[in-house]
Amino acid sequence: MLARLTIKNYILIHELDIDFPPGFSVITGETGSGKSILLCAMGLILGQRTDAGVLLDKSGKCIVEGVFNIKDYNLEQLFLMNELDYDNVLIVRREINQSGKSRAFINDTPVTLSLLKEFGDRLVNIHSQNAVITLNNANFQLAVLDNYSDLQKDVGLYRVKYNRFSELVRQLSTLKNQESIAAGERDYNKFLLDELYSANFVAGELTELEDKLNILRHAEEIKSNLYLASSLIAGADSNILSLLSEALRAINCVEKFNAKFKLFGQRLQVNYIDIKDLAAEIAIYEEQVDINPEETSRLTQRLDLLYRLLKKHQKQNIDELIVIRQSIEFKINNINDLNDQINFLNAEVSQLGAELRHQAASISEHRKASSPKFEKEIIGILSRLGIPNAQFKIELLASDDLTRDGVDKIRFFFSANKGFELRELSQTASGGELSRLMLSVKSMISQRNLLPTIIFDEIDNGVSGDIAGKVGTILLAMGSNMQVIAITHLPQIAGKGSHHFWVHKSEEDKISKTFIKKLTITERIEEIAKMLSNEIVTEAARSAANELLNN
Repeated sequence: MLARLTIKNYILIHELDIDFPPGFSVITGETGSGKSILLCAMGLILGQRTDAGVLLDKSGKCIVEGVFNIKDYNLEQLFLMNELDYDNVLIVRREINQSGKSRAFINDTPVTLSLLKEFGDRLVNIHSQNAVITLNNANFQLAVLDNYSDLQKDVGLYRVKYNRFSELVRQLSTLKNQESIAAGERDYNKFLLDELYSANFVAGELTELEDKLNILRHAEEIKSNLYLASSLIAGADSNILSLLSEALRAINCVEKFNAKFKLFGQRLQVNYIDIKDLAAEIAIYEEQVDINPEETSRLTQRLDLLYRLLKKHQKQNIDELIVIRQSIEFKINNINDLNDQINFLNAEVSQLGAELRHQAASISEHRKASSPKFEKEIIGILSRLGIPNAQFKIELLASDDLTRDGVDKIRFFFSANKGFELRELSQTASGGELSRLMLSVKSMISQRNLLPTIIFDEIDNGVSGDIAGKVGTILLAMGSNMQVIAITHLPQIAGKGSHHFWVHKSEEDKISKTFIKKLTITERIEEIAKMLSNEIVTEAARSAANELLNN
């Protein structure tokens, strides 16, 4: 429950610090005094968005902090899931700076706004004047019935499995789409792969083929010039080797006269041997060069094939073609892997779907079984709230499709008057009737709800007199099971509160500011008397106020 609320620098609120007790508290004050501002400030620590326009003093920052006692509300798992340290006392803080940027904290640990809202939804339910619209929402209607039927745990377990089921269905759809695309490309990829494999190329082959073909295409020129070179070195009568031999003999004749001459001889000897080996190698290569048109044609065709494949796949060399071949092979093999994954997921989705349908059927049976009692209790509360001829009916229709709520589609039907046909809420109920119906719903589920706090913003809309007193009685009864705070303009409701807070506005330093005060018994009598009076508070009004409080 909300134990303390602190607000600083928010719209008309300079600084405010309130301790809220358990049970049923009422908040009153004149129109425009700032009651709604108080509620908006509360919304900040529940995850609502805001901007810099809320700052009273534009040079400072706005701070809203709530202290909650959460010992008995089973929130440990929520803390654990979000890696936060649990404590029986929860402090939630929101700060807004001059630029409008905000920061949120849970027990002094920075958190995201979405996480703050997740915690806020578990801490406080604010029933605003427009909240009755949610009565027409099917999700809300199912949540109400499930709460009444004590199905929260069953529905929670179902949703965990349903979320897994939905994720698997999504994965299956993605895989089937990939498989469809891959299957469409499979025949073409297989053709490409067969073509690449039939080419039977190997790394480095292209350069080797180009070298061979270059020699074959110029074989006659190469052969004649190699023969000429070989002849000049060693074949003719007067060749290089014979001349070197004569030069070597000449040096040998004089090498005894000087060491340098001997060195000349050694160098000539080395060159003679090297050139002789070179001549032999040239002669051998010249004999190997063959003028072969058939081989030239074969190599030309082979190179044309490789060049065509390189151009087709936009690659520069054989190594890149090998990578492409491996890639295409992987794609083809991957289709088989996709089929295996699809078959596996199909089986898992089928099994989960069967389990979910069994769970959903069980939940649906419980909903149907508790609906008549729910309807009867709602009608009973509505009768006490001044709608004695109310008719209320729940329609549950089974769907073929699984949803996060099971297989049920729900509709609330209502009629406030005897003899009138039941119709959906949006088509039949007035604002005051919807307010009383919503109060009936929340009154009933408050006995089963683990929500710590509920705040009603002018639940008295459309009611007055004796009915207002009965609304107050119901709110007081709700306060025995949870913390209830009601913002009201009706003295009948204000008189039922166990605690009474008064919101008022005054001027300080030529600036209007909002304040709140917890009233004593004497002050409560005076405040309720004002609510009963026109301009002047009479003794009769005070007497009536005292009677309302004592009753």
